[in-house]
Amino acid sequence: MNPNSSTKERPNRTRDTEWRRLLPGQRARLMVFDLATRSSMCVFETEDFVIEAPNWTPDGTGLVFNCDGLLYRTAPQEDSQPRVVFTGAVTDSNNDHVVSMDGRFLYVSSQDGHLYRVPLCGGEARRVTRPGDGLDARYLHGVSPDGGTLVHIGGRRRQDRMTFNIYAVRVEDGSTRQLTDSERPHDGVEYSPDGRWLYFNSERASAEPGHSQLFRMRPDGTGIEQLTFDERVNWFPHPAPDGGSLVYLSYPPGVQGHPANERVLLRVADPDGRNAWDAVEAFGGQGTLNVNSWAPDSRRFAYVTYPVAGG
Repeated sequence: MNPNSSTKERPNRTRDTEWRRLLPGQRARLMVFDLATRSSMCVFETEDFVIEAPNWTPDGTGLVFNCDGLLYRTAPQEDSQPRVVFTGAVTDSNNDHVVSMDGRFLYVSSQDGHLYRVPLCGGEARRVTRPGDGLDARYLHGVSPDGGTLVHIGGRRRQDRMTFNIYAVRVEDGSTRQLTDSERPHDGVEYSPDGRWLYFNSERASAEPGHSQLFRMRPDGTGIEQLTFDERVNWFPHPAPDGGSLVYLSYPPGVQGHPANERVLLRVADPDGRNAWDAVEAFGGQGTLNVNSWAPDSRRFAYVTYPVAGG
């Protein structure tokens, strides 16, 4: 596998954002885990760039990930060659991006704080969110099964601090609804495949700062249920397309936020959070499993690890 193969399709452009760099001796590895065999396969790796947050396309033929503000697509097989997805004027996409369930569109979060829609085959980006919605930042995590609504984390400044709650925005006109109202942070919100639930992580039930657990609620913000109750710090619950299981990122106790370069677990559980088991132990965190990465067969999911030589 050629670790420099991703450079072939990296366009020349001015670097407006200082993107995260790999540590000395570190690599980024795009992996696929198979639940049936409980084994992983490396799809692509590089020692030159940080790649993050794979999505699996609904037709099963592609994985989409971000790197230095650009989006790339590659095949879910060994020795695949990533290619840039043209996103028009938006060249500062972060690791909060999702693919619509019909496979037509890619929705991305820009460093300018707004959400955009781009054809998955490549094309000009169209802004979805409005500047006048009262938010200072927006981090995309989910799109409704019918493609009409995005759910995201909205950052709003209150006095001397930022609060992070869950919002829904209509793709058609950018109208926004606030679904939670808490001083405790929320993140990672996305729809269940049938549209009946929103899954997310939050510190809303903890007196200990940073102790994030998993939750779900109805799409109108009612019926909040806590799903995990352990000492670990749990992030980013992703329901499988068949609705039969979740995969999520689990940090050791005491970790604050969702940092990079930590020893983490990827756990698989029932939709209600029960019967969790450890699928993967890896060096990673930020970028490993930020967005839904299930294959359409609900048997496999993609993730990224960041091993360090000699570590």
